[in-house]
Amino acid sequence: MSTTEETTFEDEDMLDSLTIGRRIRQLRVDRGLTLDTMGAAIGRAASQVSVIENGKRELKLGELQRIAKVLEVSMDALLTTEAPSRRAALEIALERAQRGPLYSSLGLPPLPIRKSLSDEAIETVLGLHDELQKLHGERAATPEEARRANTELRRDMRKRNNYFPELEATARKLLAAVGHSGGPLSQRVASDLASHLGFTLHYVPDLPSSTRSVTDLKHGRIYLPLGQATGSDPRSTLLQALAGHALGLTRPKDYAEFLWQRVETNYLAGALMVPEQSAVDFLKHAKDRRELSVEDLRDAFAVSYETAAHRFTNLATQHLGIPVHFLKVYENGVLSKAYENDNVLFPTDALGAVEGQTVCRYWSARKVFEVDDRFSPYHQYTDKPSGTYWCTSRIQPSARGDFSVSVGTPFVHVKWFRGRDTTNRYVSGCPDPSCCRQPPAGLTEAWERSSLPAPRINSSLLAAMPTGAMFGVDSTEVYEFLETHAPS
Repeated sequence: MSTTEETTFEDEDMLDSLTIGRRIRQLRVDRGLTLDTMGAAIGRAASQVSVIENGKRELKLGELQRIAKVLEVSMDALLTTEAPSRRAALEIALERAQRGPLYSSLGLPPLPIRKSLSDEAIETVLGLHDELQKLHGERAATPEEARRANTELRRDMRKRNNYFPELEATARKLLAAVGHSGGPLSQRVASDLASHLGFTLHYVPDLPSSTRSVTDLKHGRIYLPLGQATGSDPRSTLLQALAGHALGLTRPKDYAEFLWQRVETNYLAGALMVPEQSAVDFLKHAKDRRELSVEDLRDAFAVSYETAAHRFTNLATQHLGIPVHFLKVYENGVLSKAYENDNVLFPTDALGAVEGQTVCRYWSARKVFEVDDRFSPYHQYTDKPSGTYWCTSRIQPSARGDFSVSVGTPFVHVKWFRGRDTTNRYVSGCPDPSCCRQPPAGLTEAWERSSLPAPRINSSLLAAMPTGAMFGVDSTEVYEFLETHAPS
């Protein structure tokens, strides 16, 4: 947030917006003020006051001060987290439940909260909702733990605008130590970083299959694969290994910590390959010319498109004031990675997780697979339930198959990007099943009872990840490898 913007209060768990809205309504009614009178007093239309009271808009500090003055209460009294009445507490709880991922996943219409809706009816709905939550919790195993941890991680990244100043500072310090002043990071400088941190590099043909690299802290060695996987960058693997050491990471105590460590090492590796100051200067110059492009960032720093897209999300909001979203989607439509701070609605399960969900057929992340020209970037406007978004997508190969990487932004910010003149435009109604998840009635009638497809089941659905100190890593294999390669 820039210093020129008014301070806003973040909607954490919908606590502030809902509770404050109900408190404003209670105080307004107690003082005999109508919506029109209240709106006129604070310089807002009556409909806007209603939106505020329903907790559907965050309030700026100046607005809160004006409202407190009109209602003749202190700011502390207005911002207290306690609901103004038992009825208000029930309404807030019901509203939170309906806005949550579990309720959304049920496909039920919203339940209007009216005066005619009795307290007993609200309590019944909340009781049923709590039991469903309890059932999901009781069924939780390693995959569910991972999904919950991913959901919480994505929320934290959104609050930060995916920008980590402490990691940027670490990257600057490391680059300065090896005399790198900016621009693309060569393989030689990456090797110099390893030497600076006290490691020698060893490329081996028998790296354990469950690892990308192995660090021998006892002998100061980093083992890397002899060959390069399809679509991978050898610098990235090395820098991620160095990042873990530079950050002093230890074995994670749970899956949530494991995910955080992965985010930190990936972020630091990206900050080393695409240094902040050089990248920001480059992006600001491009924005001034209204020519922002992930491809240009990729080419300027000689990194993969995925790395450039990730790095763009790190810097776009913090330094350019542009909210964005990012998706990595495989050709079958399954979502692998996602980030947003622009209120785009990702598909989610009942736990709020997006990983493993199927992306709408009409989003650019999937439409790009229908385009024959894979050399040029694909641009598209998509009208979604939360607004119109512009996206740029590109297909990347990997050992697991082709996937698309997409970066998007709300329509109001597209003026800064190259490719804004595209005529590609689609309408998406997802998560409404009638958009693209349910086949047309005619096809269903013709084939529902006359077909028997054989599903491909991901093995991760059938068994938890290997147990041990590191998630998904065969410790025995790793230890045997280190024993074999340790210097005599």
